[in-house]
Amino acid sequence: MTTESERLPSRANARPYTPEITPMLQSLLAALADIDLAYESDLEVIQNSAIDGVLKQRAIENLQQQHRERRKPSVRQLTALQHRIQAIAA
Repeated sequence: MTTESERLPSRANARPYTPEITPMLQSLLAALADIDLAYESDLEVIQNSAIDGVLKQRAIENLQQQHRERRKPSVRQLTALQHRIQAIAA
């Protein structure tokens, strides 16, 4: 049976991000969090509105599409950054 310390990666083997990667990673994650927070807030407004069901559903679908589109550039950059981190770690 393995202990918890045997299952967890060793901190001694972990490589810190390079100085230019950490701020980029933080910035991208913050941007995504801001986008998601705005989406959740807007979604709540629509869900609590008095508009009829069909219009409400259409508004939610439009909001979801806008949310996906707003996230795309940050997700692409985050994916590229992840590849860069993996290349550095290799």
